[in-house]
Amino acid sequence: MGSAAPTVVSWKTREQMEADEARVLAAFAQKSGESRGRKFPEPRHAFRTEFQRDRARIIHSRAFRRLEYKTQVFLNGTGDHLRTRLTHSIEVASISRTIARALGLNEDLAEAIALAHDLGHSPFGHSGEEMLAECMQGHGGFEHNKQSLRVVELLENAYPDFPGLNLTHEVREGLQKHQSATPPSLEAQVADIADEITYYSHDLDDAVDFEILTADQLHETSVWRNSHAAVMQRYPDAREPELHKLIIRNIIDVAVGDVVEASGNAIARAGVQSVDDVRQHGGPLISYAEELGGANRELRRFLYTNVYYHPRVAEVNRRACEMMRAVFEAYVEEPALLGDAASRRIESEGMYRTVCDYIAGMTDRYLMEEHARIAGVTA
Repeated sequence: MGSAAPTVVSWKTREQMEADEARVLAAFAQKSGESRGRKFPEPRHAFRTEFQRDRARIIHSRAFRRLEYKTQVFLNGTGDHLRTRLTHSIEVASISRTIARALGLNEDLAEAIALAHDLGHSPFGHSGEEMLAECMQGHGGFEHNKQSLRVVELLENAYPDFPGLNLTHEVREGLQKHQSATPPSLEAQVADIADEITYYSHDLDDAVDFEILTADQLHETSVWRNSHAAVMQRYPDAREPELHKLIIRNIIDVAVGDVVEASGNAIARAGVQSVDDVRQHGGPLISYAEELGGANRELRRFLYTNVYYHPRVAEVNRRACEMMRAVFEAYVEEPALLGDAASRRIESEGMYRTVCDYIAGMTDRYLMEEHARIAGVTA
């Protein structure tokens, strides 16, 4: 018997992946091989594109892991199935990939931006962000999008050769939400609108699970009414608890389909043929059609009135944020409470920014533990 033919092992090199992008992606998509690069030059990887490396760096960061214990809307730990910043970020990444693929854009770039967009979010959700901004009034303020950029450029310290994660220009550009007069890449615009789709629909989902919305209230919004009607037409026997899950799924499907169609039409009308054309265009090209855009603005107002400021949400968050204020003031008054590693930053970053960075990086649980510790120390 003759010997068996040797097994041929093959794999794709980075160069082949870049060639695939050039062949498959739209002319106006951001190709990884055409990235503007990193602030600190590094050798390219043998079998990962630049945006794939960015995605991995984000996922393996400590800031990303801490998102598991940070509040989305409902205080972390109040329900096993309620969303956290981590699950929210993963859901944004999933929707970003769907839209990017449908439009011929770079999924890896859109996903990386989506996964990193909330790395700078404080504990206790939007209420925590407002409290930290209040504490930083007169000291440079606080805004979680800017903080996300600060995390990846400075605060993560996983590499000996540079501060931060040294992400590509395109991912960092995508985190500069509303900070530039020039539109970012279409992939960044996709991640931005996917964030909106995700938190509108899933905050609504969590609010129903948390039993703070009645059926009558839900039917005040055209988004819910239209999806409810569509679901009942397809599944006339649907009942709770499955019914509202089907409605949420339909809301997302409708929004994603609307964005793909409206954005595809806008891109065609604009005639953009390159990433530079996109950046030189007068405004964003990824958007809803006018009708759904108006319906989503109505839904946003509804959520603020009936969910975010609901007493069961607001009161718990108010108490948690008072803990945040107390911890912030204690650190400013007695910096030694920060510990050696954080204290060393005071000379270069200033007292208030150092305290802000430290608190913004905390999980809900750790901040409450710190509050208890400090209260014991100062009692």
